[in-house]
Amino acid sequence: MSDKQKKPQKLKARLPRGFVDRSSADIHATNEMVGKIREVYERYGFDPLETPLFEYTDALGKFLPDSDRPNEGVFSLQDDDEQWMSLRYDLTAPLARHVAENFNEIQLPFRTYRAGYVFRNEKPGPGRFRQFMQFDADTVGAPGVQADAEMCMMMADTMEALGIKRGDYVIRVNNRKVLDGVMEAIGLGGDDKAGQRLNVLRAIDKLDKFGSEGVALLLGAGRKDESGDFTKGAGLGEEQIEKVLFFVGIKDYAESAAELGELVAGTAKGSEGVEELNIIGALATGAGYGPDRIKIDPSVVRGLEYYTGPVFEAELTFDVTNDKGEKVVFGSVGGGGRYDGLVSRFMGQPVPATGFSIGVSRLLTALKNLGKLGQDEVVAPVLVTVMDGDVESMGRYQKFTQDLRQAGIRAEMYQGNWKKFGNQLKYADRRGCPIAIIQGGDERAEGVVQLKDLFEGKRLSGEITDNAEWREARVAQDTVSEADLVAKVQEILAAQAEDRRRAKGE
Repeated sequence: MSDKQKKPQKLKARLPRGFVDRSSADIHATNEMVGKIREVYERYGFDPLETPLFEYTDALGKFLPDSDRPNEGVFSLQDDDEQWMSLRYDLTAPLARHVAENFNEIQLPFRTYRAGYVFRNEKPGPGRFRQFMQFDADTVGAPGVQADAEMCMMMADTMEALGIKRGDYVIRVNNRKVLDGVMEAIGLGGDDKAGQRLNVLRAIDKLDKFGSEGVALLLGAGRKDESGDFTKGAGLGEEQIEKVLFFVGIKDYAESAAELGELVAGTAKGSEGVEELNIIGALATGAGYGPDRIKIDPSVVRGLEYYTGPVFEAELTFDVTNDKGEKVVFGSVGGGGRYDGLVSRFMGQPVPATGFSIGVSRLLTALKNLGKLGQDEVVAPVLVTVMDGDVESMGRYQKFTQDLRQAGIRAEMYQGNWKKFGNQLKYADRRGCPIAIIQGGDERAEGVVQLKDLFEGKRLSGEITDNAEWREARVAQDTVSEADLVAKVQEILAAQAEDRRRAKGE
């Protein structure tokens, strides 16, 4: 076979693993949700900030392996000056860099919010993507725990602004200092115990999944699961396990605070942490946010790499059905805490900071489960059909389209093969267009246009049984002068919106 006869290799269309194309409906729903979150953050006095997707790798603070290409967990590339750059994996490290770089111009406390994509170079799986959106709010330069308490209140207000009712969510609060105090109290305080501490934290994090009995096994020798796989434990003794389980098992903080204080008494930071939790609890209660909304809960661990004080988690407490058909609590949709060391890495001086991050995709899933999205529905465009293809006629159709757009109405002029009029109506039907506008030669001569109410037409064809009913119903097709076109379209769209409201029982 000669080269000329060889068929060119067709390029295969492939979506990269762990990434996803987003549909129009998903984007509209996300915009609606993000708009509501933004409103709450603005009300609290936070201002927007945007940082680039790429940062120099060392600025991200990820402890990367020594290799030619530092790509463990992050997507990295080498710039032409041989400096490593990485796609950001969260929105907090870039904020720390921005604050340090612009420290002299920034007014402290610096209160900012950011929404954007972050990237994780990890193995993708069900519901685990390599690119996802986060929405963060941070206060930099406020050392007092009132800043942490306010973050929790703002999260509670955000949940309610999104239509999640009281009782369906809770903001859970713990403190890294208390956790460190407990570790010290059971003899795991020094640098040489860092590995064992991490195993203890991982075990505590499994409390929701395995219960206190499963966690006790993971704190001790280890745990065998149903399949027979064995997970090695943290190797704690019985007394140590008892103290950890008491700490993470506290249900009523007010009742247990004194006993917890005794457990961490004499440790470097434990008592300070208990005091901070007491202040957060008092501030929240004083502002009207009781434990049904903001709850001190020592089982909150979070990924504690850079947290230095209070940590918090927004949890949705209603049941959903998982892939296996089991009823499970929806769980966490965001979290954060105090990270006083992150900006200081660049500065050589202490810079206190606290922040909160919402997982946008996960929260979107939750709101869809609750039927809380899509209230602000996007109506498809009004379709201006094409009856004649000469330049003068096309100009008139385009003018109708522009007049509707100028009045704030979504509109489009048909762009396909106009010669088969049936195709235009099929297109309008598939697109969900509310109205079709038609003007042939006869209508043009009279200076009028026909309006076809496509929603009403569909309904009437299924409902009307005799001529009397037809006369009383809203007419599915109408003829108006060109001058009245916009007003008539507005009238029909308003009637359709009213019909939809009635159908929803509003």
